[in-house]
Amino acid sequence: MRWIWIDRILELEKGKRCVAIKNVSLAEEVLHDHFPATATRPAMPVLPNTLIIEGMAQTAGIMVGHAYDFSEKVILAKVGRAAFTDAAWPGYTIRYSATMDRIDATGASTTGVVERINPADASIVPLAHIDLMFSHIDKNRAGLEFPEHNFVFTDQFMNLIRQSGF
Repeated sequence: MRWIWIDRILELEKGKRCVAIKNVSLAEEVLHDHFPATATRPAMPVLPNTLIIEGMAQTAGIMVGHAYDFSEKVILAKVGRAAFTDAAWPGYTIRYSATMDRIDATGASTTGVVERINPADASIVPLAHIDLMFSHIDKNRAGLEFPEHNFVFTDQFMNLIRQSGF
């Protein structure tokens, strides 16, 4: 099973930028483990930062794959920076904005900004800065061969892109 941590793509500019959103919901079980109630405080369900990084990786990965019309197998190679300033709570929307810093035949580097949007008043709070590096594994330097099918951009991701109008 693959988890998709973005709900919709808002912008997709080839080789330059991708913006996606994620609506954080109490229906997602992962929120209930962070942080459970204790004797001194009530439960504080939040979306774990690792899953926010995954959402940015999916957003930026779509941008990287789209640059070459999804002809390359793209994998996350490195999290260069993940600096968080706040948390993502149920009922809020997360906006992922990824920009391309560099792309070539071997891979790409991206810069990402994550924001939390309050649906009650549309206020925006900075949530994180996430810089990522991706590899085009068909062009790897080790000379390894990988399966022909594109295992990152599955039908789920391609449907999300189509349903978002791209």
